[in-house]
Amino acid sequence: MADNVPKTEEESLPTLNAGTQMFQDLDANVSATEVESLCMRCEKDGTTKIMLTRIPHFKSIILLSFECPHCGLKNNEVQSGEALQEKGHRYELRCSTKADLSRQIVRNNSASVSIPDFDFTAPPATNSMLTTAEGLISRFVEDLSMDQEQRKEVVPEVYAAIETLLEKLRNSLLLPEEEGGEGSEYAFTMVVDDPSGNSYVENLCAPNPDPKLSVHYYRRTREQLIQLGVLNPDAEDVEQLEQQKKAHFDMREEMRAAESVMKAVKEASDSNEVLSFPANCSSCNSPCDTRMQMVDIPHFQEVIIMSTTCDNCGYKSNEVKCGGAISKKGKRITLIIEDKEDLSRDILKSETSSFNVPELDLDMVAGTLGGRFTTIEGLLRQVHDELDRRVPFLEGDSAVQERRQRFEKFLSRLEDAADGKIFPLTITVDDPMAHSYIQNIYAPDPDPNMTTVVYERTFEQNEDLGLNDINVDNYAQEEEQETKE
Repeated sequence: MADNVPKTEEESLPTLNAGTQMFQDLDANVSATEVESLCMRCEKDGTTKIMLTRIPHFKSIILLSFECPHCGLKNNEVQSGEALQEKGHRYELRCSTKADLSRQIVRNNSASVSIPDFDFTAPPATNSMLTTAEGLISRFVEDLSMDQEQRKEVVPEVYAAIETLLEKLRNSLLLPEEEGGEGSEYAFTMVVDDPSGNSYVENLCAPNPDPKLSVHYYRRTREQLIQLGVLNPDAEDVEQLEQQKKAHFDMREEMRAAESVMKAVKEASDSNEVLSFPANCSSCNSPCDTRMQMVDIPHFQEVIIMSTTCDNCGYKSNEVKCGGAISKKGKRITLIIEDKEDLSRDILKSETSSFNVPELDLDMVAGTLGGRFTTIEGLLRQVHDELDRRVPFLEGDSAVQERRQRFEKFLSRLEDAADGKIFPLTITVDDPMAHSYIQNIYAPDPDPNMTTVVYERTFEQNEDLGLNDINVDNYAQEEEQETKE
């Protein structure tokens, strides 16, 4: 009899013990929580299933599924369980074949979708969804087609305009199988703009950059912050500006703070000490320690190595930050690897550098993996492990078998290269900040297998690095004036 007693909402919800992660990895052991909820159609009790999980391409998400046994109403929804990203993301996708229409897209409810070729923009939705480019367009067609008969009678000019747009949207689904085929004139560009930074568009060329997909990062405007609920729209602009000023350090104060930290790290390194300070794990948010020490790389410069280990969930991370002034020029280092000894060379890949190995079809853009100080073999293994765990849409029932096999073959070649089974290899590290380094085993003599090219940064590179906005006019005079005061 006790088994037939319905559970209350409080009893059905999962309880989390200390150290238990709320968002667990998606696998067969992750179960959904069922709660009774009101059906909005028949106003009787239905069932909502809730699953808190983490998937590689979207981190933490909330899956919701509602079904009413009385009237048959069903509804599925995906919500982001992530905090706001540091910057907003804008994806620009050029669709010219059927494969582009099949790209999977995570559209957060804060993201707008536009097709500039059609002068069409869809505002942020009421809920998030996991769909494809074709699914988004089909949804737009379905929504715009509603009430068209009424518009034809009441506002015929609006009806005609929407019909023209519907025709363009329907034609966009007739793209050819291959480039240049019949229907290629219907190619278009889709833009997914998400101020929260929690949307995603599938990269069909992973792990390499996709020539049809570009990602831009930007600082949010005041209107976008209001849209996300970060700012109060009813407050005065002056008050909002004051709050923003309080939320951000003055640049000079930030520089002084950085200098004091660098001084403390250098003093600790001189005495062979490792600095340790409290932090929170980025995986489970439990308290953990981050360790920091400065290391002097011969024939290069001093760098700061940081390492974080979480005793609760086992998460580990390490990163390298380069100190010193900003270089006036960029640097491109190319090394030809001919034997296993070359794999043991030290390499510093800064967070601003790209990493390229043409023999493996490996092309990593700047920012991938962050800063790393390791050996060439170690870097190849780290790339292998990161790609094996984090590349999206290559596991589960959403994966395309052909792409999965091609990716597995790529990972196998990458592992063989790290094991010293593939020679020669050409490694290129391109760093516009000139903060990257590959060990010269012939130092101080030139390395016959290594070439270094120093070049002028382009305007676009300076823009991405934030150097075009730096204003140092009268900076010394202002510093002297502050010192006198």
